[in-house]
Amino acid sequence: MKSLRLTAAGATLLLAALAGTTPASADAPTAAGILQTGAQQGVADGYPGVVGLVRQGDTTQYVHAGTGNLASGAPADPQAQFRIGSNTKAFTSTVLLQLEAEHKLSLDDTVARWLPGAVNANGYDGSKITIRELLNHTSGLPDYAGLPQYSGPYVLDLNANQAYPPQSLVDAALASAPASVTPGTSWSYANTNYVLAGMVITAVTGNSPATEIENRIIKPLGLTHTSFPTSDPNLYGNYLHGYVHPVTFYTNDVTVSNVQLYNAAGAMVSTLDDLAAFGRALLTGQLLPPAQEAELKTTVPMNNTGNAYYGLGIMREKLPCGQWVWGHNGAVIGYVSAWFSSEDGTKEVVEANNEFHMLTGTTGQNDTGTALANAYCAL
Repeated sequence: MKSLRLTAAGATLLLAALAGTTPASADAPTAAGILQTGAQQGVADGYPGVVGLVRQGDTTQYVHAGTGNLASGAPADPQAQFRIGSNTKAFTSTVLLQLEAEHKLSLDDTVARWLPGAVNANGYDGSKITIRELLNHTSGLPDYAGLPQYSGPYVLDLNANQAYPPQSLVDAALASAPASVTPGTSWSYANTNYVLAGMVITAVTGNSPATEIENRIIKPLGLTHTSFPTSDPNLYGNYLHGYVHPVTFYTNDVTVSNVQLYNAAGAMVSTLDDLAAFGRALLTGQLLPPAQEAELKTTVPMNNTGNAYYGLGIMREKLPCGQWVWGHNGAVIGYVSAWFSSEDGTKEVVEANNEFHMLTGTTGQNDTGTALANAYCAL
């Protein structure tokens, strides 16, 4: 049995899920059928609801199981909004790549170039860390998200309106452990990197990351059900309710939850369709010119298996069936989601669940993650 550990919107979810996948056989069910079976198994495992999307070319199929609202019992709706957690990171990195294309910055600029003094404590030095190293998680900076002062109140959803100034999160991360890794030498996932990336966006443009993402990505792509809340902890319109179960020993509705703790690292809200549209646009050059597209897809190893690599806000994985995919995942209290896409955007699978209690390796995560991978392999 896999051991459980506290995490926050980490890439470990996808890696754990892939460990149990098997290649699709010639007589296997359809991709949508595999994803549907996985959704039903996820509900059997304890998820309130699971929704999913399979897209091949211009043909889209949806799956769902369970409920999107335990109080009303309404079926989980594949068109509903949910919190996307660290899938936000691809949006943030896209803005910085666009700014580079506009010659407003270089990804090889140091953090100190744009944020003097922001990283300058406990042996950490912003003049030795580049923006690129923030985006591919090779900065060597520690993560603030698992620190007790944040993880406890967050998972218990004690104050959805608590303000978390970005610099305070960075300061807490720096104070948590002395510098021990030379920037650029190894991969280690840290939300701190993307909090700083959001701060760079503000320093360069004078606008918040939310404003830049809205103007540069959401509006141009017509992602009408995608948003970047910056203070309001509520969801509106058609949405999946999010839940926490094992931590409090009863099912707690955490739909209304803090968005300031993750900000440019994980605060966004979207839908299956909008995530698929964004992923396709990002991978096929609709958002970035060729030079920046190449940077987006330049990867570093996430481990020593040769099967997992990280680009700039996106991951590249080799599935057990032998196919390579681009994608990412996101996890914040109440929600887990992930997407896979082919290089040309013609094959996509997206899935979301509405329970997350900040622990990885659960049966539900493994079963729905396996279905996600096997569904893609069946396309």
